[in-house]
Amino acid sequence: MKKQVAFLALALAFSTAAQATEPIEKETKTVNAEKSTVTWKAYKVTGSHTGTVDLNSGALMFEDGALVGGEFSVNMTTLTATDLEGDSRAKLVGHLKSDDFFSVEKYNESTLVFTGIKSTGKNSYEVTGDLTIKGITKPVTFDLSVYGSKATATLKVDRAAYDVRYGSGSFFDNLGDKTIYDEFDLVVDLEWDPAS
Repeated sequence: MKKQVAFLALALAFSTAAQATEPIEKETKTVNAEKSTVTWKAYKVTGSHTGTVDLNSGALMFEDGALVGGEFSVNMTTLTATDLEGDSRAKLVGHLKSDDFFSVEKYNESTLVFTGIKSTGKNSYEVTGDLTIKGITKPVTFDLSVYGSKATATLKVDRAAYDVRYGSGSFFDNLGDKTIYDEFDLVVDLEWDPAS
């Protein structure tokens, strides 16, 4: 009887070990840059401006259906405003691309690489990542939700951390109503092929 119990215990231990070492299913979902959008909104004392910037590339990584990683590249030369038209838009966009703001000619790419992910509910995550703008990398934390073959993230970015100083009250005094707030918002809507 003791031998049977020992044999059963041994068989159970082996079967548990076998289950524990089964390979975890990993998937990389390549984002469709054309169907995905990155929208920005920046604020000043007298109002706000909105616009978009295009993705170069992006991917989300999953393990057994749970988000475990991600990395994205944005084409800064596509930066544009959507709340203005004509000369007003051209003037604002030209200024944003200049060395006063994002120095697009020198730094034509911004990147985001996920470094930590915590589940906050069904299909919802708190993500920590390294955001690089103008060659400067700083950590950011934001919320991301996944729905089927789509995901949405909202980020607050402190431009002062990336040496984007123009009109910033953090660097200049007595700007009055010409002050542009340091924080701007990004809303990222991602889409990929479900079969990928």
